[in-house]
Amino acid sequence: MVVAALVLLALGLGAWRGWAWWQARNAQEQTAQSAAAQRLEALESRTDALRRDQRAQAQRLLDAAATNRVLRDEVLGLGQRGALLEESVAKLSDPTRHGAQALRLDEVELLLSQAAQRLDIAHDLAGARRAYALASGALDGIDDHRLLNLKQALAQERTALDALGEGPQAAAMKQLDAIAAALTRLPREAVTTTDTPARPTWQRWLAPLVDVRPTRDSTLIAPDERTAADVALQVEVSLARAALERDDDAAYRAALARIDGWLPRLWPDSPERRQVHAQLRTLQSTSAPARPMELGSTLQQLRTLRNAGLRVQAPMPSMDTPEVAP
Repeated sequence: MVVAALVLLALGLGAWRGWAWWQARNAQEQTAQSAAAQRLEALESRTDALRRDQRAQAQRLLDAAATNRVLRDEVLGLGQRGALLEESVAKLSDPTRHGAQALRLDEVELLLSQAAQRLDIAHDLAGARRAYALASGALDGIDDHRLLNLKQALAQERTALDALGEGPQAAAMKQLDAIAAALTRLPREAVTTTDTPARPTWQRWLAPLVDVRPTRDSTLIAPDERTAADVALQVEVSLARAALERDDDAAYRAALARIDGWLPRLWPDSPERRQVHAQLRTLQSTSAPARPMELGSTLQQLRTLRNAGLRVQAPMPSMDTPEVAP
């Protein structure tokens, strides 16, 4: 019995010691896992901090690049301002841009520009001639041998402009007005002549009962439609005038063709109608003359001289006058 008790006591002691060892081992493992978890959490925190630092560095690099671009643009702007200042100083150093001469040249350039605009936009030859005359007077007031070619070019341009007369548009408008006035004077009835040939015998026999008249010269418009047809004709004349004013050659010729088509429907054959028909055909076949090549050359030459020629040929400054650096 004693031996069995000792054995049981030894077994209980061994079990208690094993359980204590297992508890200690479990505590150590939990401690190790807790330390590993803490270390992992610390590593994750450091990783997050490094990522934040990396994003901050990338943002700083982007800000630095944007700043560099702004600085580069400012440097380019300063370079452009410097170039503009140099150009302004060069213009100020040009003696041809001082005082009354510069004002006269500006006035000449403005008048030539106005003349070109009147020709291109409004086809106003009279206004363009007045502008050229004023420009010639202003240019003659400048005593400079370097402007001799410019004065000759302006004289040639004025001669070419005078050769155009009143202009093709004004001439066509006058002819169209003359045709419109002639339309109102056309005879509405066929012209009967006294020297009519003798009628056949059967017509003389039937004359008390039947009146035989030719119908090939009668109009195709009924009397009750005459007013509407006259209004339509006036509309076509107005369309031709509008097309001529806006320089629409296709619409202008189409309107003339429609007016010509109304003639045999509204008026019988007569010398006056044939004359109007011939005038309409002439207007349809007439083309505008080519614009002289001299027009606009004086303005272009003046701008070329002011931008380059006059500045290059400017006289050298005197010794007692400080030279302005470009």
